[in-house]
Amino acid sequence: MSILDAPLARLDGTPGTLRDLTGGRPALLVNVASKCGLTPQYSTLEEIHAAYADRGFTVVGLPCNQFGGQEPGSSEEIAEFCSATYGVTFPMSEKVDVNGDDRHEIFSQLVETPNESGEAGDVQWNFEKFLIGADGAVVARFNPGVLPDDEQITGQIESLLP
Repeated sequence: MSILDAPLARLDGTPGTLRDLTGGRPALLVNVASKCGLTPQYSTLEEIHAAYADRGFTVVGLPCNQFGGQEPGSSEEIAEFCSATYGVTFPMSEKVDVNGDDRHEIFSQLVETPNESGEAGDVQWNFEKFLIGADGAVVARFNPGVLPDDEQITGQIESLLP
């Protein structure tokens, strides 16, 4: 089964799948958190989303509270923070676990992909990024410290678009 078919509700609780969030387009999936030192990456993620949306690309935020309790808020609080503070318009999912026994099935597949350093396995921290093709295949994985507008990421995005 493609990860696109995995059940995944939107941040507002609307049931659906990852395909519903990506719109069947290539996407950058990012486990996000509102109270992390990397949270300012939301701005660049929004810029990436805006720059490539017309070409059939999206960013998808997947809130996670597994790293230092840095995403403690309710869905409403997360949505308000992201919108008011960073102007986020890209789709976001319900809060998910990315590691451990309750790891969401999407991440069970994503973590099999090695990052730019050749390491696969558990998500290391907030703002780890996974680039997927329109078919849901994982194209690349990037450590949290790799900024969303880094050429490693934008070059891969460009390669997926017309």
